[in-house]
Amino acid sequence: MTSLFPESSLTRSSSPRKMFNTTMTVVAFICGALALLPLLAVLSYVLIQGFSSLSLSVFTELPPAPLRKGGGFGNAILGTLLMVGIGAAISIPFGVLAAIYLTEFSSGKIARWVRFATNILSGVPSIIAGVFAYGIVVLTLVNLNLGSYSAIGGGFALAILMLPIIVRTTDEALQLVSQDLRQASVGLGATKFQTVTQVVLPAALPAIVTGSTLAVARAAGETAPLLFTALFSSFWPDSLFKPTASLAVLVYNFATTPFKNLQSLAWAASLILVLMVLITSIIARWATRQKA
Repeated sequence: MTSLFPESSLTRSSSPRKMFNTTMTVVAFICGALALLPLLAVLSYVLIQGFSSLSLSVFTELPPAPLRKGGGFGNAILGTLLMVGIGAAISIPFGVLAAIYLTEFSSGKIARWVRFATNILSGVPSIIAGVFAYGIVVLTLVNLNLGSYSAIGGGFALAILMLPIIVRTTDEALQLVSQDLRQASVGLGATKFQTVTQVVLPAALPAIVTGSTLAVARAAGETAPLLFTALFSSFWPDSLFKPTASLAVLVYNFATTPFKNLQSLAWAASLILVLMVLITSIIARWATRQKA
């Protein structure tokens, strides 16, 4: 019995298609590898340079004088945690509540304008946020005779940078929650407040935590806003209204000096900063997995 479609024609038609699929798969793999290459190069260089300069003293001592061996940047680690914590304490509640309003309570027109403003704010350069925080916080503290550069100013500047990320990620996470869950909750007699707090938010919690982690990671590595608000200090932080050291500013200051001991501390601080972001991401993933 003869076939209506000769085997030779089927082979000729499938061969170019298979070759095209194979070629595009290889191209996609190469593009993915090229996208990872800069990240791997930066991380490997920071690891090599940072580990060679890492010691226990960098966590417990203050920055040394030029050409003097030893020393560390424990004050910068504490200052970074302090200012990022202040920024998170300001931006996360406001960001989550703003996203809840956009998704659950606002009208379409208001929500469009707020989302547009959030997108614009996310594209504002960080140095502009620093200048704004300088005018709002630093100059206000000067006028009130409470100080000038401070951890409060640095945390406020970082909160401005964190806010649009948290609003956008939380807004998108809440929109992904099925409307059937909301309708089922209302159908069982729950109020709007109970539906949002006990049904919608728990369902969107992993994405909210992930967005907050991304915001914290971005804020921890910012330098320009802190130059305008927190400046730097070679001492341990003992007040929210005094200049405060941070890892990002320490790297900026020490990496540009001609002194080898300060440059080595800059590499160690870079490694610590990367590890802090990595640990934060791991904790966030573990927490969301445990919640699920």
